[in-house]
Amino acid sequence: MGRLTVLKQIAHDIACQFGPDCEVVIHDLKTNDPETSIVYIENGHVTNRGVGDGPSNAVFDVIRHIHKNKNPDDIQPDDLKDHAGYLMKTSDGKILKCSTSYIRDDDGSLHYVFGINYDISRLTMVESALHDLVTPVNTEEKPKEITHNVNDLLDHLIEESVALVGKPVALMNKDDKVTAIQFLNDSGAFLITKSGDKVANYFGISKYTLYSYIDVNK
Repeated sequence: MGRLTVLKQIAHDIACQFGPDCEVVIHDLKTNDPETSIVYIENGHVTNRGVGDGPSNAVFDVIRHIHKNKNPDDIQPDDLKDHAGYLMKTSDGKILKCSTSYIRDDDGSLHYVFGINYDISRLTMVESALHDLVTPVNTEEKPKEITHNVNDLLDHLIEESVALVGKPVALMNKDDKVTAIQFLNDSGAFLITKSGDKVANYFGISKYTLYSYIDVNK
């Protein structure tokens, strides 16, 4: 089976896999005139091209190298490297995400250019809509975890109070603990039944001290 036949099969499979927005094109730089380099194309409606049409900018770069070297056999592997995931724009405004591969014969000479051009125009609109939908008004606010019961909620509030102070309980002084407990009070933690006992035990203080810390600003 010839190399072009295999490339056509791969092109067809890629186009089937990714649908009508995915153009796959094969250029023959050895046996075809550069101005009619396309020998196979799937979903040509993406760029409005067909078999017998000429090169894109990426392929023209290859032709420029060939013209400079006079012979495609003179182009070394390091002269041209595959390009993946770059953006192009069609004359009618479509945005394409493209990849270009350079296919050589067994002797190392450049023969085909294999291109994948995916029309992401509609996806960019969806991306923009999704960005507006999921971006919070307050970008500084961190997502809060959804809890299953009030005990879990109290645990998370305690964790937030410790994070606010920025040091573990064992290293907290009185002012640190006052700050943490004031945060818990402002967050409504003490509306939870028996939360005072749990908070007092967590911070290693008595309930009397706990209440004094709550009232410290009064």
